[in-house]
Amino acid sequence: MERVLEPELMDDWEQAHAYHKADFERSHGQRVELVRSFFPSLRLTGTVLDLGCGSGDVLFRFARAYPKASFLGVDGSQPMIDLARKEIETHPELNSHVDFLVTTLPSDAIPQQPYDLVMSHSLLHHLHNPVVLWDCIESLAVLGTKICVVDLKRPESAETARAIVDALAIGEPEILRRDFFNSLCAAFTAAEVEEQLQGTGISGLSVREVGDMYLAIYGERAIE
Repeated sequence: MERVLEPELMDDWEQAHAYHKADFERSHGQRVELVRSFFPSLRLTGTVLDLGCGSGDVLFRFARAYPKASFLGVDGSQPMIDLARKEIETHPELNSHVDFLVTTLPSDAIPQQPYDLVMSHSLLHHLHNPVVLWDCIESLAVLGTKICVVDLKRPESAETARAIVDALAIGEPEILRRDFFNSLCAAFTAAEVEEQLQGTGISGLSVREVGDMYLAIYGERAIE
């Protein structure tokens, strides 16, 4: 199946709200452990940057797991960031070390500072030009920065994509089911991601298939 582009931003309130209310325990619940498996000695005490944080579900999971770190979530959707900020109001234990920024990539608004970890979860497939993400990571990661991008993997056919939606989004609103299908069709294959990385200045990143539905791209910035 050829890649089918979808809108880059979830800037519709109904769309953002449906995403925020969805049950992502299956897909997001193991993200912290997945990153720990890639970096067994990971100790986060500095700043973590989450590119395309959406309404903050994955970011909050990391913030709970690493209370000594600071977190900056970046997203281009104002409704998504509004939902993230509203959510954090009910979790004062996170409020002191989590912040959010509304901006689209590429962006000069993201602070240029050392980051312990630059991560991104389910942003890559939204981008019409995926190099934007890799260039952003290259410009922000310094020597020793850990990098982890997790995203959907494009199925072989539209029929397979529909079967995945039917199996995993039972009972979800139709708008979410539609977006899930569109995201699967807009995702990349492992070979395509490896080709993207060859054109960047980031070396040493590994591309791994995680289960039947995800790709993980991870490594450590070794060259300034």
